Amino acid sequence: MTVVASRPDPVAFAPFGTFIDVPARVGERRSYSNWLTPVVGLTPQVHTNRVPPSALPLSIARVERHPHAAQVFVPLQVTRYVVTVLPSDAQGRPDPAGARAFVLPGTLGVAYRAGVWHSGITALDGESSFVVLMWRGAEDDDVFAGIAPLVVVPAVAGAAAGAGRG
Repeated sequence: MTVVASRPDPVAFAPFGTFIDVPARVGERRSYSNWLTPVVGLTPQVHTNRVPPSALPLSIARVERHPHAAQVFVPLQVTRYVVTVLPSDAQGRPDPAGARAFVLPGTLGVAYRAGVWHSGITALDGESSFVVLMWRGAEDDDVFAGIAPLVVVPAVAGAAAGAGRG
């Protein structure tokens, strides 16, 4: 199955989470605290990661979800990255038929809703680093599932290079 990676589209992404963006004007503030709602029995965790570069097209055969809490990624050293999300089917398994992919600039972060199936962060253009925030402490904080490979391709040849806010 092929998934076309589009530019950031907050409306299309809303069922899966939100994009984290900076305010339009100096002096303004945008709050994303509601994405880090406390979860009884879990503790807040913050870590940084470093991911290797990838290129489009890419193949995804494994996805993950975090059933108890949202997961937030804030780019630190990133040019572009790919976010791939899938809805759940009636049994709660990932549904590749509804997969969506977005090429995000390093100026946008992402927050996944609790329980949303997604691929691991996929950096483009070079090694990248992110701050990751979420509540953890349950035995099943991380749930992984194998899927029939999804091939993520850019919307139009060369279009991903100019991807930005959508």
